[in-house]
Amino acid sequence: MFQIVGVGYSCVDKICTVEDFPVEDSSTHIISKVTQGGGAVATALVAISRLGVRCAFIGNIGNDKVSDEVIQLFEADGVSTEYMVKRDDCHGLESYVMVNPANGSRTKFPERDYNPPIAWDSRLENAIRKAQILHLDGTHYENALNAAKIAKSHGVLISLDGCSMQKDNEKNCALASMADILIMNSKYPLRVSEKDSYEEALLEMSTWGPRIVGCTLGEDGSRFVINGKVRSFPSYKAQKVVDTTGCGDVFHGAFLNSYLSGMDLEHCIRFASITVSIKCNMPGGRAGIPNKEQVLKLMVEKLHKCRKGDKK
Repeated sequence: MFQIVGVGYSCVDKICTVEDFPVEDSSTHIISKVTQGGGAVATALVAISRLGVRCAFIGNIGNDKVSDEVIQLFEADGVSTEYMVKRDDCHGLESYVMVNPANGSRTKFPERDYNPPIAWDSRLENAIRKAQILHLDGTHYENALNAAKIAKSHGVLISLDGCSMQKDNEKNCALASMADILIMNSKYPLRVSEKDSYEEALLEMSTWGPRIVGCTLGEDGSRFVINGKVRSFPSYKAQKVVDTTGCGDVFHGAFLNSYLSGMDLEHCIRFASITVSIKCNMPGGRAGIPNKEQVLKLMVEKLHKCRKGDKK
């Protein structure tokens, strides 16, 4: 079976690098465009696969061309699609991404997932039951909640990418409380905990049940609760930041890969951060995702530089 299975958002990204970042009611030129697979859980699974762990996506998919492309992009990266259920009442999702070449920032326009919820049967439930980790993003709340309940009933670890929030904050709190590994984007902890600072938010959420609580902050690195205190970890500089699309997703995938290897929390964080720094060198969320050998090689190089006093 599969070590990690994921339930969440999967789409085709249409990524355009623009000449100048536009203001509202204006225009700009497209410098380049690329099509890649996207979605929080989906891209995390691609990272997991490239780093050498067997994984699968669970979810509904349509019979249209976009759905076929979603499947093809998964299979090209070794992510199993055997638990993706084709339905006539579903369609493939697309997301449009605008990249600012000045700093690699991305502005996303994802299509909202109005596809019907997963119809859970014994085959899909067994995929979760036999996995070591279930990874979620909460985009389709009903799917995430039901998957989490299945995982809990079988003692499977739950990883939640805190990136998608419901208007009803009680739902956000309920899902976050079910996670064993809760790593969030910069907005999620403040909104969901209703605290004023990251330190307050992370410490509060660490009392809800998760064994690991942290958040990613882009170029400002990440913060994690370790031994009851919030610690900051730096990001690692890319050779050239071409595109930050998918950075958080790749962080999750790399973190889970390292976690499954039995590494301690600090090693998992550094491994994930270095993986992201490599990813940023290429356009799109997936093209730049490295393999494990590339990450470990760069980790050794960074370690040598740190010993010489260069912490970049």
